[in-house]
Amino acid sequence: MSKANPSHMRRAVELSRTHMKAGKGGPFGALIVRGGEIISEGHNKVTSANDPTAHAEVVAIREACRKLGDFSLAGCEIYTSCEPCPMCLAAIYWARLEAIYFANDRSAAARIGFDDDHIYREIGLDPGERSIPVIQMACSEAAAVFDEWANMPDKVAY
Repeated sequence: MSKANPSHMRRAVELSRTHMKAGKGGPFGALIVRGGEIISEGHNKVTSANDPTAHAEVVAIREACRKLGDFSLAGCEIYTSCEPCPMCLAAIYWARLEAIYFANDRSAAARIGFDDDHIYREIGLDPGERSIPVIQMACSEAAAVFDEWANMPDKVAY
């Protein structure tokens, strides 16, 4: 993990402001950095792309993976203008990023209408206690696909 770079954070914040003012989405920006070099940039595109998953962090992760030709961003770090929401945090872990640098925290985001606390609380609940019904359906075909995956000698593990 490298030392935090204030210029990278300022760039993430600049992305958030520029694209917010342009009507592209909420006030969020992110960068993926490797060895001090910016690999990708992302800004919130939720409303402009009609995509609830197009958060700045996810956009930056997708672009970095495309550029590097790999689903793993091991060796990279993310700079983001706000503490990642639960979805983005999960994406960061799946991408194997090695550090998260953020500016505004989740409390600041909640004060301007981006309150993720209910999602954080829901994750900790048993599925049957969540506010959106979560119903497991037995399906032998689904179990068979998992068995096939487990036995594939040439699978790419991630």
